[in-house]
Amino acid sequence: MANLKPAGVFDTSYAQDLRIDRSRRDRLWKNLAFVALLLLPMLSQSSPLGWAWLGDQYVSLVARVAIFVIAVQGLNLLVGYTGQVSLGHGAFMAVGAYGSAILARELGFSFWLALPTSALLTGVVGLVFGLPSLRVKGFYLAMATLAAQFIIPWVLRYPMEDLTGGTRPLSVPAPIIGPFAAYAEDLFSEDAPLTFAAGDPYFVDVIAVRLPDYTGEAPRIDIINPSGDVVPYGDVNLSLHLDDDGKISGLDYIASKPGNYGLRLVAQDGADGWQAVLQRKKALSFASDIAMYYLIVPLSALLMFLARNIIRTRTGRAFISVRDNDLAAELLGINVFATKLRAFFLSSVYAGVAGCLLAFERNSLSLQMFELDVSIEMLAMLIIGGAGFPLGALFGVTFIRLLQEAFIPMLRPLLSDWLPQLFPFIDVVNITSAINPLLFGGALMLFLVLEPRGIAHRWEILKAAWKLRPYAY
Repeated sequence: MANLKPAGVFDTSYAQDLRIDRSRRDRLWKNLAFVALLLLPMLSQSSPLGWAWLGDQYVSLVARVAIFVIAVQGLNLLVGYTGQVSLGHGAFMAVGAYGSAILARELGFSFWLALPTSALLTGVVGLVFGLPSLRVKGFYLAMATLAAQFIIPWVLRYPMEDLTGGTRPLSVPAPIIGPFAAYAEDLFSEDAPLTFAAGDPYFVDVIAVRLPDYTGEAPRIDIINPSGDVVPYGDVNLSLHLDDDGKISGLDYIASKPGNYGLRLVAQDGADGWQAVLQRKKALSFASDIAMYYLIVPLSALLMFLARNIIRTRTGRAFISVRDNDLAAELLGINVFATKLRAFFLSSVYAGVAGCLLAFERNSLSLQMFELDVSIEMLAMLIIGGAGFPLGALFGVTFIRLLQEAFIPMLRPLLSDWLPQLFPFIDVVNITSAINPLLFGGALMLFLVLEPRGIAHRWEILKAAWKLRPYAY
């Protein structure tokens, strides 16, 4: 149905026949939709244009939808196209999220390097947990992938506690591009501390402090933020330079909060007479919601486009063959086990990208963000959206997010008054706490009964009926 064209429109070359967009009208509508998404932040309250037609929460909502579209699209490659059920997708997102955060915090990787590295790391982890697909499938494979949902968070919580913070939240630095050429350079000493103004929502100041060649015990370098507090050496925006003896010989700091900063040298063991050099540079920052939006949404659109093209390749056709009948696929010469592992790898890479974007978008991580209910929720998104359809992830994530953040809050006051009267023998507190899961479960049941193939299937039927008008019967 997706390949149907309006009456009177036909192909005249193989290149036209191979296009994803079957007509110019399809391409026009897609381009207009993408441009509308890019213009959305300009209408928000935090827009630099100052129009303030939309609340900032809508920009954040679209960004979160785009992140989970990436994750669910990866799940679609595995479940919808290859037929391999997975209940550990949330855990794979955790690998990407914590992997990128550790690379940025501990090893000094930039976001642009941490993103692909953590995605590939997640893909390798997905391969490990995809090995049981050689011998088991269906319900048994679901149980095998469920093991990932318990093993991975346990590893992050206990053996890697020093790196991940365990049960404590882990702060994540904001992505930046740069720094660019220095625009200021100053000297300061123990007797003459330095104060300077810095910070901007989009172009932050990156300061570099260096001590000249020295012998003996170097002084401590203190940075005082606009709140008047000394920035601790463990701050996520601070990186230290150490000499061969492990002594601090300089530091770099991202001054992202607008205000006045201070720098001072504190002598150690009675040494005095120290001087330090301060160099200031500008860097493009993605700390704001609008800046992250322009990073997340185009990347989500790109990965959706790549997923749709993967299905059109030989690998994608092998996925579908294994899903429809793995015995017949093997008789046709397809390596079923290798095909399943490729699906696990690609699905996990998508989950790793989504986890990395989620970490940098929220600037904080906790293991509660990747529990079992998240994996089940993403599977529900795929079922509602339409497993095995290119737009299934987009429809499913959008529907669930609107249900959770718009419709349920709107219905909650009404149901809080009505349900206690209908069930007087149940405690009111228990009824109120059960409204969200009841509505979520009810929506899932309705879709399984009324539209088992998902919203995307109904969308394809509507498009076909429109293109075949007036003979749409």
